[in-house]
Amino acid sequence: MKDFKGTREAFASAINDMADEGKDIMFISPDSLKAMRAVPFAEQYPDRYVEVGIAEQCSVDVAAGLSTCGITPFVATYAGFLTMRACEQMRTFVAYPNLNVKFLGVNAGLIGGEREGVTHQFYEDLGILSSIPNFTIFIPADAAQTYWAVRKAYEISGPVYIRAASGRENDIYDRQAPFSMDGVTILKDYGKKNVIFASGFILDRVLEAAELLKQAGIGVTVADVNILHGKNPEKIVDLIKQGHKLFTVEDHNINGGLGSYICQLSCENDPKSVTRIGLTSFGESGMAKELADSYGFSPENICGIVKNNQ
Repeated sequence: MKDFKGTREAFASAINDMADEGKDIMFISPDSLKAMRAVPFAEQYPDRYVEVGIAEQCSVDVAAGLSTCGITPFVATYAGFLTMRACEQMRTFVAYPNLNVKFLGVNAGLIGGEREGVTHQFYEDLGILSSIPNFTIFIPADAAQTYWAVRKAYEISGPVYIRAASGRENDIYDRQAPFSMDGVTILKDYGKKNVIFASGFILDRVLEAAELLKQAGIGVTVADVNILHGKNPEKIVDLIKQGHKLFTVEDHNINGGLGSYICQLSCENDPKSVTRIGLTSFGESGMAKELADSYGFSPENICGIVKNNQ
């Protein structure tokens, strides 16, 4: 594993390491080589790199074709340019025939796009792909988890979408911690009365909120949901059954993502109220911290919502 700082570098490191190991991978770039920090990969493995230019739909179709030849292609670029601009191709030419194509979408969420504003903030991607059969959806929490998620995506069969941030997220996990296929990992356990399900690069704020709640005498469990609509949600269901009050926090539209997933699992297995914290509007330009605070993701606001629902 080469040294890396953010999620984009983690992706580049993962595909480079897999190529070094002789794995049958290729990187399909819709003008995203530099954005994905993959220039060294292209220089070292020019026969494993295909550049299609600013043509996301084309990149998906190229990857679909390569996958039928026994190659495992990775397409990586901005999350919305894949799930929106190339949605039809991901659905019809990859998911429908259940081809072995892997996708990495960066700049996902409100705080992923920060200074670039609404055109580069993507908080609908999970809702879009959740409605398409055959996709496995990974939501790594930090750079190291992104590295292992990319490697795990290679190991499983069928389409995989990995949701990644801008590269400025804080570390949550130890660098060597594997990407868990359980679909959920408990990060804090201060009592099961309140269970906060969170995912992705908002987790550091949720962990801060848990400490504030502990200081206020309110026990919470913080659970990282790293696979959306996984095939084996039993451990998530167990947490739902143990909790009295359920909360979800996600840098995504309040509909179609983590909140909808937890509501579905609760409704089907142990009906109870779920309080969702997420986006209900479009975003705007700004620095990541200020945007997160402004749109309700400050640790203090998360803490206040939990307090008000006791």
